[in-house]
Amino acid sequence: MRFEVWAPFARERVTLRFDGDDSDGDGDGSGVPMAPDPERPGWWTAEAPARDGTRYGFALDGGPVRPDPRSRRLPEGPDGPGAVHLPDGYTWRHPWPGRGLPGAVLYELHIGTFTPEGTLDAAAGHLGELAELGITHVELMPLCPFPGVHGWGYDGVAPWAVHEPYGGPEALKRFADAAHGHGLGVVLDVVHNHLGPSGNQLPAFGPYLTDAHRTPWGPAVNLDGPGSDEVRDYLLGSALMWLREHRLDGLRLDAVHALVDERALTFLEELSAAVDRLAAELGRPLFLIAESDRNDPRTTAARTAGGLGLHAQWNDDFHHGLHTLLTGESQGYYADFAADPRAALARSLTRVWFHDGTYSSFRGRAHGRPVDPMAGPVHRFVGFAQTHDQIGNRAAGDRLSALLSPGLLACAAALVLTGPFTPMLFMGEEWGAGTPWQYFTDHTDPETARRVREGRRAEFAAHGWSAGEVPDPQDPETRNRSVLDRAERTREPHARLLAWHRELIALRRAQPDLTDPDQATVDVSYDTSGGTDRYAVRRGELRVLYNLGRAPARFPVGTGAQVLASWDPSPGPDPAGDLELGPESCAVVRTP
Repeated sequence: MRFEVWAPFARERVTLRFDGDDSDGDGDGSGVPMAPDPERPGWWTAEAPARDGTRYGFALDGGPVRPDPRSRRLPEGPDGPGAVHLPDGYTWRHPWPGRGLPGAVLYELHIGTFTPEGTLDAAAGHLGELAELGITHVELMPLCPFPGVHGWGYDGVAPWAVHEPYGGPEALKRFADAAHGHGLGVVLDVVHNHLGPSGNQLPAFGPYLTDAHRTPWGPAVNLDGPGSDEVRDYLLGSALMWLREHRLDGLRLDAVHALVDERALTFLEELSAAVDRLAAELGRPLFLIAESDRNDPRTTAARTAGGLGLHAQWNDDFHHGLHTLLTGESQGYYADFAADPRAALARSLTRVWFHDGTYSSFRGRAHGRPVDPMAGPVHRFVGFAQTHDQIGNRAAGDRLSALLSPGLLACAAALVLTGPFTPMLFMGEEWGAGTPWQYFTDHTDPETARRVREGRRAEFAAHGWSAGEVPDPQDPETRNRSVLDRAERTREPHARLLAWHRELIALRRAQPDLTDPDQATVDVSYDTSGGTDRYAVRRGELRVLYNLGRAPARFPVGTGAQVLASWDPSPGPDPAGDLELGPESCAVVRTP
C-alpha cells in the first residue's frame, strides 16, 4: 500500500510506523522511512505491506507516533494509531438515486442519545419509525472522533473518521444504507470552524491553525494564511468523502460565521462548487446547509450572483419569534423578539428574518440584510421550534415540553410543519419527549474537564443559577438523562402529539400550498382584542389558525370552509361561517 502525509513541520524525516510491527525487518522497530515528494512540497510518501485494519501512524523527526490526519478509522480514539480502512470494502444493498432538499422534512438526531446503546447500528433499528412519521432526511450531529465516549460531537479532532464508540466508518455506511432502504436521505453535521480542546494532533504536522485570527475556541483554522491551500484541500476532501464514500445526501456546516477567511475566493465558495460538481458526477442531488449568525442572504445566493452558493441555511429568527410567542421568555437574544412576539414571528414568516438590517439590542448594533423574495425559493431556509443548541444550551437542557401545554406544543408543530421554510424536528420532539437534552462531555484530560465544568457553571451563575442547579457535563448521568425514552410514545399526551406530527407532515406532502416556494404568498394576521389571542397564517387557499389563549376563540372562515386538520375535534364552521377553536389549539382550514 502507498502511504502519504502532508507534514511540512517535519524538519528532517517522517517515519511510517505500524502498531507492534518491526516494519523494516531490522529488529529495532524503527519503521519505514518516508521520502519527500518532489512534486508536492511538504508531502512524504512510502510503500509498505498492509491490509484492511492494519494499525499505523507517523513519527516526525523521531517524535511520538501520531495518527494519520486523513485516517478514516481511529479504533483507539484520536490519541491512538489509525487503522487502514478500504473505502470500497462495503457491499451496498440499496441503490440510491438521492433525495434533494425541496419538499424535505429534516430530523436532527444525536447518535449517542437517540438510543440507550448510543450506536449507529442501534439508531438504524428505528429508521422505519421516522419514515412512517413522514421524515425525508435524518440530520446526524457530528460523528468525528473526540476523546472519551459521550459528547455532543462538536469537539471532534479528526474530520475524516467516525467516532469508534458509535461503530466506526462501516457502521455509518450500514446506517446510510438502511436509511436509503426506507427512502430516507442522510445529512451529516460537520465542523470546519474549530478543532476540539484535546486530542488534536494536526498542529504537529503543519499549519492547520493560525494565530493571525482568533475564534471563541482559540486559534482559527487556517483558511487564508501560508499553507492554507493544503488546509482547504484537507477539509474539502473530507466533505466530499462523506458524500461519495458514505453516500450521504448533504452536509450541515456548523457556525460558518466563525470561519475567518480573507481570501478573494472563500472556502465556502470552493466547497459549494466542489459539491455541485460531485452531484453532477454522481448523478444525484447533494446539498449544503449552513448554520450562520449573519442573517446574510448571500450565504445561499448563487455564486454567479456574488453569493457563496450554499443550498440552505438555518433560520434562527423564526425560532426566536416562535419561542418568545409561545413561552413568554425574554432573556438574552430573545429580548428584541419578546417586545412584540406576534409581530416578530409575522416578520420572519413573511420576510425570513426579523433582523434584516434592524437594530439588535443583544448585539448593540444593526444586524442582518433583507432577503429578496424573488432571488430564490423560500425552502432554502430551515425553520424549527427546537434544535440541539436551543435545548442543550439552556442551563437544565429543558425542552419545550417542560415549558408548554400539549396544546401549545401542537401549535409549535403546526407553525413549523405548515410554515414556508424547510421544516426540521429535533429527535423526540414529535412526541413531546419528557427527557431533557443536556450539555454533556467525556473529556479524558482532567484539566480540560475541570475548565469545562467550571466554565459552564460560571456562565449560568451570571443568570442566577446556582452551581448545584447546573448539571455537571462530566457526570455520566447527564448523558444518561438525555437519552430518549421511547416508552413515552404510547402514553398520553405523547401518543396524541406523535399522531399530530404525523398528520401535519402528511398534510404538508398532500397540499401544494404548504410547499409553495414563493414566500410572497404568505400572509399573517393576529388579534388580541377582547381578551383573545388569535393568530392566523395564510398559505395560498389554506389558513392555519391558532388560538393561543386560554379561552375558546372564534375565527371567521366562511360557511364553505373545510377543516383539514385540527388539534381538537372540530365540527367545522357554524351557520354564520365562524370556526370555534378550543383553548391553546390550532387547525388547518381550506377556505372558499
